Amino acid sequence: MSRIVEGRWIEFTRGGDRIRGYLAEPVGEDRLGAIVCAPENLGVTDHRQDETRRLAAEGFVVLSVDLYSRIGGRPPQDFKTAEERRSKAFIAARDEQAVPDCQAALEWLQAYPRVDADKIGALGYCLGGGTILAWAAATSNLACAVVLYALPIIPAAYTPDGRERSRLSLAPKIGCPMQLHFGDADEAIPAEQTRALRSTLEAEAPGPIEFFIYAGARHAYMDSTLERYNKAAAELTFSRFCRFFHLHLG
Repeated sequence: MSRIVEGRWIEFTRGGDRIRGYLAEPVGEDRLGAIVCAPENLGVTDHRQDETRRLAAEGFVVLSVDLYSRIGGRPPQDFKTAEERRSKAFIAARDEQAVPDCQAALEWLQAYPRVDADKIGALGYCLGGGTILAWAAATSNLACAVVLYALPIIPAAYTPDGRERSRLSLAPKIGCPMQLHFGDADEAIPAEQTRALRSTLEAEAPGPIEFFIYAGARHAYMDSTLERYNKAAAELTFSRFCRFFHLHLG
């Protein structure tokens, strides 16, 4: 049964920086499992806040991390083309910065009275999905992780040093249970990269892997504010990852 939730902005520290996050939690005092969410390259938009509350209503404390906290809470706006926008957004939320930010969010949740510190998972969309892949390979604190349409190979134009980066090599380091969701009509991710990520994770990841590919679903098919929204795939994805989180965080 869906629960009544409250949402608010909070701040936590990472090194000398103050990082924002949008926190949503069910009304009550019971201890719950928690989820750190890494958003897509648009940041913690109104839609992402809505989705944070929707997931919290399933019975979790959910913290969506503003990966652009240091630059005003939005990805860079000084772009002339859509490709330049994506490039600057990815570089501004590169793994070297975003992964420690997510770890700091987890540590904030571990100290939060409502949260069972041993039951914290992760969820990432698009850019944030890649962040979660990298983070899951770098931490032992996650109880589980869900990745949605992450780039298996980051193009050179999206990296600080101008060099392509493959996330396939992360597979042997991912020990927590992981569930992944992709569309087979994704314009941003080549199908062969999706297949390579699936086969590599299933062969090399120490933890259990669930991998779903949705027929006819395009990139960002979960976002109901976009014309690419695929209602059937989105609803099935949401139900699957809610069950997954209840299994590992309940």
